[in-house]
Amino acid sequence: MQKKQLVVGPEYQNARADQTVSEMLEELTRSAVQKLMLSGAILRDGVPLSKNDRVSEGQIIEILLPEPAVLEEVEPQNIPLEIPYEDEDLLVVNKPKGMVVHPAPGNRDGTLVNALLYHCGNSLSGINGVIRPGIVHRIDKDTSGLLVVAKNDAAHQSLAAQIKEHSFTRQYEAVVYGHFREESGTVEAPIGRHPIDRKRMAVTQKNSRWAVTHYQMLEELPGFSHLQLQLETGRTHQIRVHMAYLGHPVAGDPVYGPKKVITSLQGQCLHARVLGFRHPRDGHTVEITSDLPEYFTDFLKQLRRL
Repeated sequence: MQKKQLVVGPEYQNARADQTVSEMLEELTRSAVQKLMLSGAILRDGVPLSKNDRVSEGQIIEILLPEPAVLEEVEPQNIPLEIPYEDEDLLVVNKPKGMVVHPAPGNRDGTLVNALLYHCGNSLSGINGVIRPGIVHRIDKDTSGLLVVAKNDAAHQSLAAQIKEHSFTRQYEAVVYGHFREESGTVEAPIGRHPIDRKRMAVTQKNSRWAVTHYQMLEELPGFSHLQLQLETGRTHQIRVHMAYLGHPVAGDPVYGPKKVITSLQGQCLHARVLGFRHPRDGHTVEITSDLPEYFTDFLKQLRRL
C-alpha cells in the first residue's frame, strides 16, 4: 500500500473532493479517484471523503493507493508498434490512426495496451491499474501520433508531474475548417462534460477544468487551414473542442464537426507530432518528432489540387 498526502491549495477552496484530488494528483483519473473514495481509501482528518464533499484551503488529504494488480486481465497481443524511442524507464509510441489506447467495453483487444503487454511483458507502471498499464496520457482512437508510456512507477510519476506543471511539450498538427484572421492565437476556455450529451465534451463553466491551446497557421488551403497546435493543458478532446468552439472544427471530426463525412479521412485530421520532456532518471531533455502520416499528407495534397 502506497500513501500520498496532498495539501489543499487556495484555488480549490470549496471545490469538489474528487475534482481536487484528480487535478492535484495527475496520475489518477477522476473515475479512478471516485473508485478509491468508494472503497474508503481517500481520507481527510482520518475520515473517508466522498466525491461530493467540499474541501477547504490547508486541509490535508491522504490517499491510500493499492499495490498494482498483476497484469493478467488484459491479453498480450503481437501487434506491430512503431517505437521511435525506448530505454529502461519509458518508451514513445507512434500510434496509428484507428488504434484504441486501452481496452474498454466493445474494444477488449487490438488496443495499444494489448500490444504493449506483448512488447514489454510486465515491465510497465501499475499506477493506472490493469486496464491502463504504463499509460501516462492518451490520444483519441482516430488521432494519430506520439504518446509516452512509463515502464515503472517512478517514471510514471515524474512524467505525470511534468504534465501537471505544463513543462511537458505536446505539439500537434491539424487541418481545420475555414480561415483565420490572425496567423496565431490562444484559446483559453474551460472544458467539461456536455450538459446534454454525456459522451461529448464542451466549453462550459459547470464542473469543468481550465484548458489552454495555442495555435499557429502553417498553410491556408481552399476552405481549410493547416495548423500547428500546442497543448498547455491536456483535457479530454481538448483540441477538437477548442477548435469547434472557435468555429473551426477539425476536418473529419465525427463528433464536433459538420455532419458531412469526408470519406478520405475516416475520422479527424489530427496528429500528435512532437513530444518533449525531461527524462525521469537524470533530467536530460528528450524530444521526439514524427512525420505526418499518409492519410494526413494525402488530404493536404487533395486540398492543394482544388
